[in-house]
Amino acid sequence: MSSHVEHHTLYQVANAPLREYPFPHILVRDVFEPAYYGRLLENLLPVELMRPIKEVRALGQKYSDARFVFPLTPEEVGALPAARREFWEDLSGWLLGIPFAQSLFRKFATGIEQRFGLREPGLYNEAMLVDDRTRYSLGPHSDAPAKVITVLFYLPADASRPHLGTSIYAPRQPGFRCPGGPHYPFELFDRVMTMPYVPNTMFAFFKTDNSFHGVEPVRDENYRRHLLFFDIRCATEDLARNEAERKADEDARDSGAARIEFSF
Repeated sequence: MSSHVEHHTLYQVANAPLREYPFPHILVRDVFEPAYYGRLLENLLPVELMRPIKEVRALGQKYSDARFVFPLTPEEVGALPAARREFWEDLSGWLLGIPFAQSLFRKFATGIEQRFGLREPGLYNEAMLVDDRTRYSLGPHSDAPAKVITVLFYLPADASRPHLGTSIYAPRQPGFRCPGGPHYPFELFDRVMTMPYVPNTMFAFFKTDNSFHGVEPVRDENYRRHLLFFDIRCATEDLARNEAERKADEDARDSGAARIEFSF
């Protein structure tokens, strides 16, 4: 990525207004330089290179079969065909670098200070391409406790399906909060806003115990919802989550109870 392309994205993110209600988030238009966005669309991966997310992450059998992903790790990207490898090595190298993360830390500085204070949280980042197929949906949820910042880059070819964007919700029960985990029925929430699924747009938010978001049921036929997903996570809370999930599995085996699923 040229310095001009990188600085364009950093400029757009840094100058996007912070929206506080119902939880801290930003919506960024023209997040990539236009010509670069065109190249990105040209380099989206074909179906055969994407895998069901349940083959990549331990999400349980109840998670949707309609989400396919490609992790942007050095190993996965390095194994791509040469025609696409150079582009994704370049983009993932920048996306997972320090300047982009710093731009998000500055944007959500108040939340980060309130959540972590002076302690060293042990943060790390990850990115993946996402391909959601028709009939996909996600009930309102506040994200796993280890999440800190979530970023969704929308990658459609045109603006004909804005309704496919991620929605944010407010619970109908006053004061309802959730530290993270289960997906709730849509009827328990009011949809506040759907972030429009239009070209070259980025939606990012800071994880709180009321950062309820989801995807309304997709009823469009034969349509693929392309995203570039990026998040920042807390390693210490990931370890705590893994231990809690291990204990929950043991308890579920003992009692026959259903297991809570964590997901993004």
